[in-house]
Amino acid sequence: MRIIGGIYKHRRFDVPSSFKARPTTDFAKENIFNVINNLIDFEDTDALDLFSGTGSISFELLSRGCRSVVSVEKNRQHASFIEKVAKELKTDALHLICSDAFRFLKTVGEESYDIIFIDPPYDLPELPDIPQMILEGNLLRSGGLFIMEHPKKYDFSALPLFIQHREYGAVNFSLFLKP
Repeated sequence: MRIIGGIYKHRRFDVPSSFKARPTTDFAKENIFNVINNLIDFEDTDALDLFSGTGSISFELLSRGCRSVVSVEKNRQHASFIEKVAKELKTDALHLICSDAFRFLKTVGEESYDIIFIDPPYDLPELPDIPQMILEGNLLRSGGLFIMEHPKKYDFSALPLFIQHREYGAVNFSLFLKP
């Protein structure tokens, strides 16, 4: 896992080969963060990374200036890796929650975020319902950006707040911006 930009740029962390996560490719991550840079200022923002996997997106968000990142990952081995990397980076801005993402969404309360990044397993049966769940709740602050990574077979362009779709190889992103 490599951090592409920001204060931790070029830092690499060896992900255990036993991981079941499908991390966002460096190519896709670099390109989507170039797009995001033009849509939102990372500085002093609060972010949510659901289905964190290796934590790659969480650390990219922190590296680029997010004030805090809540990283939600239910797999304990993956969560331990995220915690280990956070310690190596000496950051206390990462808040790791070892929980199911759907349980987290039901219990989040009044929390809201400037950036929400979601990269669920592509075979997740609930995947098509996730954008609606996020957009109908109050998780996204005004001016906030919601990015969802998904397989090509899904088209979320008819949903409210949709602004664009990006495709980088087999990796697809749908972006939503709350006015």
